[in-house]
Amino acid sequence: MIREICQAEEVDIIKGHVSKDHVHLFVSIPPQVTISRLVQRLKGKTSFKLLNEFSHLRKTYWGRHFWARGYFCCSSGNVTDEMIIQYIENQDAASDDNFKVEGDGEKSA
Repeated sequence: MIREICQAEEVDIIKGHVSKDHVHLFVSIPPQVTISRLVQRLKGKTSFKLLNEFSHLRKTYWGRHFWARGYFCCSSGNVTDEMIIQYIENQDAASDDNFKVEGDGEKSA
């Protein structure tokens, strides 16, 4: 879903990692896409689909937010693209794909 949403927004995923409690994305965003709009779409569409498809999640998160309300974002510049990529790769030392999901073996998102 994250890949589909980014593709629809013309956002290139350079590196990504999905953990059980957070997501890291290093992306290249076109000028017409704002970061807040991208995060809103990512959180909104993934939350909607997950809560509709998995009833146990719907019960657990009834009346609450599925994702945390905030997010952290920074642009590359003071740190190099390579440093960001290395940081994300170190989230999963066995990673050889550009977008990894923890748990359930070695599935890619």
